Amino acid sequence: MDSLPSEAEQHERIRTTVFQSPDEAVRLVAASLARLIRRRQDESRTAVLGLATGSTPVKLYRELIRLHRDERLSFRNVVTFNLDEYYGLPPHHPESYRHFMEVQLFSHIDVPLDNVHVPDGLIPRSEVFAYCQEYERKMLAAGGIDVQILGIGRTGHIGFNEPGSGIDSRTRMVALDRLTRRDAARDFRGEANVPAYAITMGVGTILRAKELVLLAWGESKAAILREAIEGPQTDTVPASFLQRHASCRCYVDEAAASELTRFRFPWKVGPVEWTPELIRKAVVSLASDLKKPVLRLRDEDYAENGLAALLVETGSAYSLNIRIFNELQHTITGWPGGKPNADDSNRPVPANPAQKRVLVFGPEPLDAELGMAGTLHRLRRHQHEVTFAYLTSGNLGVPDNEARMAISLLNELSVDRPADTQGKDRLDQLSDELEKKAPFDEDSPMLRQFKGLIRKAEARASCQVLGLDLEKVLFQDLPFYEKGRYRQFKSTDEDVTAIRELCRRIRPDQIYITGSGAEPGSVSGISYRLVTSALEECGAEPWMKACQVWLYASSERPWSPHEINMAVPLSPAELAVKLDCLFHHRSQRSQTPFLGTQSGESWQQAENNNRATAQRYDRLGLAEYEAIESFRRQKESEARTGL
Repeated sequence: MDSLPSEAEQHERIRTTVFQSPDEAVRLVAASLARLIRRRQDESRTAVLGLATGSTPVKLYRELIRLHRDERLSFRNVVTFNLDEYYGLPPHHPESYRHFMEVQLFSHIDVPLDNVHVPDGLIPRSEVFAYCQEYERKMLAAGGIDVQILGIGRTGHIGFNEPGSGIDSRTRMVALDRLTRRDAARDFRGEANVPAYAITMGVGTILRAKELVLLAWGESKAAILREAIEGPQTDTVPASFLQRHASCRCYVDEAAASELTRFRFPWKVGPVEWTPELIRKAVVSLASDLKKPVLRLRDEDYAENGLAALLVETGSAYSLNIRIFNELQHTITGWPGGKPNADDSNRPVPANPAQKRVLVFGPEPLDAELGMAGTLHRLRRHQHEVTFAYLTSGNLGVPDNEARMAISLLNELSVDRPADTQGKDRLDQLSDELEKKAPFDEDSPMLRQFKGLIRKAEARASCQVLGLDLEKVLFQDLPFYEKGRYRQFKSTDEDVTAIRELCRRIRPDQIYITGSGAEPGSVSGISYRLVTSALEECGAEPWMKACQVWLYASSERPWSPHEINMAVPLSPAELAVKLDCLFHHRSQRSQTPFLGTQSGESWQQAENNNRATAQRYDRLGLAEYEAIESFRRQKESEARTGL
């Protein structure tokens, strides 16, 4: 029998286990599945698994493949049913879930093909209802699903049960939510290419499984996960209905769990150890909740909001308020490279050396610009030596229509260069490929290279706006990206070596990266782990021991002031420079989904985040600024998690 929830878990309506990394979680889940499969083998019975797609379960499938390969786990007695499939896609289509399962799992294990069931996306519309009923009948005939693997979408959907899906819903055709389609836009090279409909198991179908396992990784899932686990049961968050299942378990990483009460407000669930970081978090949270500046908080405010113990630890509200106000004030600096000849005892960046070597990593073009374009501009204005390294070309994010427009422009220019027959032939080849390819066809290596050139041209133009030296704007074109595709990336030592050698050549005083809280299979999540691996290999070198490593915020959510170690204010003119820089990434307009809104552009969200951070500082009683870019020091724990 399961133990009762702990004091810390008292707000959670689904049992949730939090792991430092997804790797630890999937090892535990895979081991449990292996025990079920082997037990059923001993009983001469089948094990029926419900499977999910998307980036979340990829690590689980890789662990199951390892168990099959290294520990001789056989899947001969396993029957599988997949949650969903895009309607209108054939099984061999590269974005179909049938193809996904073949690539990620089925082709690597010994499961009989007759035991595999994935909804058919090509069933004639008039036959869909009867087909869905038959899919349900097959599940029941197999004995019902023993364990259903689930992920959670940013709308709170499970399978393709979008908001509005009822608790009794069964396998059926559904229309996809706009945010769901935006999230899939990169896979399909543009939102216009994402199917509008899908066939999915219903919420009621899912709840009929004997056991449910929900996996979630990355900070982009944190807010919706909190609603599903701690909020009321509602069809606006279909995953919240999982609370009704007696054998539902959530396995999440620390980033995905960050919004749960036990991590967000640990003092509300029991006694805590009042570390300096937790004290700052509590005071900032209290001031924000009461809509008061920090210096106006009173003893009664602490006592009436569950923080009396904090005053016992630290003294009066008066002295605590001053302490936290000063800590927040010291995070603000207009000198992200350090202020020369100044007392740096309370500054986030040391004064020396006065001119620093700065290395900025961008996972894909636009990522670093969204997070820190204003700071990049400031660093160059202060004469620091800035090297900007784009780790990937970003060619997977270029829609076909952008390539067509670039080809048209080059054809116009080639009229004045009739001798360049080789270049004209190449343009003709590219144009012919674009003319013949269907919206979902894979790009040829030549077309991917051409799309990469488009992103690189945009990146160089944006860097010029920021005043960067183009000779120090580098494109690493890491192999994991150039040889892979979204949800199917596999990094190697070759990727780490390229980053390590660049670091050794630059010997930076500062490094800027992002992705510590990203979904591990995303480009930014993979890039973060590669950079931290490379830095670990350089750890004993003198330059590395003196190097500051800063994390810049992603566009997914603005950090709270208590999380920020360096806040760089932007004036209205500097914010305008940042937006001008972002506008040059033309091919990414409407291509980059972000959290918290279903309309607009990624640079609008970046602007909103920067303004929101400034407003939060202002409400806490700090100086009023137009916008603020935020940074955190990389902690050893974050680096280990990244690995």
